[in-house]
Amino acid sequence: MAVAIAVAPNGGRRTRADHPALPQTAGELARTAAACLDAGAAMVHMHVRGPDGRHILEAEAYRDAIRAVRHEVGDRLVIQITTEAVGLYRPQEQMEVVREVRPEAASLALRELVPDASHEADFARFLAFMAREKIVPQIILYHPDEARQLDDMRMRGLLPLEDIPVLYVLGRYTEGQRSAPADLLPFIGPDMPRFGHFMVCAFGRREAACVTAAALLGGHMRTGFENNLFLPDGRLAPDNAALVATVAGALHGLSIPTADADRLRADWSVATN
Repeated sequence: MAVAIAVAPNGGRRTRADHPALPQTAGELARTAAACLDAGAAMVHMHVRGPDGRHILEAEAYRDAIRAVRHEVGDRLVIQITTEAVGLYRPQEQMEVVREVRPEAASLALRELVPDASHEADFARFLAFMAREKIVPQIILYHPDEARQLDDMRMRGLLPLEDIPVLYVLGRYTEGQRSAPADLLPFIGPDMPRFGHFMVCAFGRREAACVTAAALLGGHMRTGFENNLFLPDGRLAPDNAALVATVAGALHGLSIPTADADRLRADWSVATN
C-alpha cells in the first residue's frame, strides 16, 4: 500500500513566536506547500489567518490561499481546509465556510460538530451536501469513544457514505501533549470499528515514530508545525519540509512507497463511494 503524507504547516494557535518559519499568509502557505511537495507530501491541511494573525474561518481568505497554492503546485497537492473552531466558531459557522468555499477536501472534528445527539441531523445533512459536491470529508477523532460514536451513526444510517476517511489524533488531551506510538492501539483494537482510510497525527518529538507506526499498520501520515516543531533527535526543525522529509525517509527505509496526490484522491474515492 502506498502511504500518503499530509502536511499541517500552521494550525490555528501557533504563531511566529513559536517558530519564525510558520506560514501565515497565502503566499507563505503556497511556498511552504511547494517545498513540502518536493519533500514528499501529497496533501496540505490549511488554516488561514486574519490581518492580526488570528485563526479565522472566512471564505475569501480560504479562496486566496487556495489560489496561491494552486498557482505554485497546480493539482499536485490535495488541498484540505480546516473547520476547526479554536473556541471561536459554532457548528453552523464551521459548516457554512465549507458550503461557501467548496474546497476539494475539509477536515471536520466530530466532537465540535456533533457535541450531542441534537446535532446529528444537521451533520448528516452537511455530509450529504459534501457528497453531492464531491468534497471529501475527513472526520477528526480525538478519542476511541468518538470512533465508536461515528460508527454508531454509520450503523443507524445517518451517514450518506458507506465509509468515511478519518484522522486519529494521538495525545491531544494527554499531559504535555506528548504522543507515543502505543497511543494508536486503542483506536485500532479488535473491538474497534474499521474505517477504510485512516490517517494519524501526533504531538511532540515522537511524531515521526507515531505516524510511521500508523503506516506500518495500514494508515497514512500527517506531520507539520500544527502538532510538532521538532526533529526526532530533539533539534528544532528548520521548516515544515524537514518534517515531511523525515517521515518520507522513514517510509523509504521501510520500502513503503509514498502516494502522490492523484493516488490519494483515488484512495479517497474508493473509501467514499
